[in-house]
Amino acid sequence: MTRDFSLPEQGVAEVRITAASPDVARTVAQALRSLFASTEQRSYPAGDTGTGTCLNLSVDTTRPPDPDPDHAQESPAQFAEGARQRRR
Repeated sequence: MTRDFSLPEQGVAEVRITAASPDVARTVAQALRSLFASTEQRSYPAGDTGTGTCLNLSVDTTRPPDPDPDHAQESPAQFAEGARQRRR
C-alpha cells in the first residue's frame, strides 16, 4: 500500500516534531532553524490527553539559516549541546 501525498519542492523538507512538552519541541525546532532556513513553526496539541505537542515546520536546505539574534553567538553544535545539558 502506498501513501498518496505530494512532495515538497526540491531542497525542502517538511518536519514533524512530536514531544511530551512544548519546550522540548521548540528546542528541536530551534536547533533545526540554526542549520537551515525555515518557515514559522505551527504547533498543535498531541497525545491521548492533548498535553503533548506536535510541531510542524518546513526547512529549506538550499538557503542558509535566517539570522536569529538570540543564538547568533552559538554554533549549531554548541546550541545542540546546550539543549542536551538543560534536559538533565
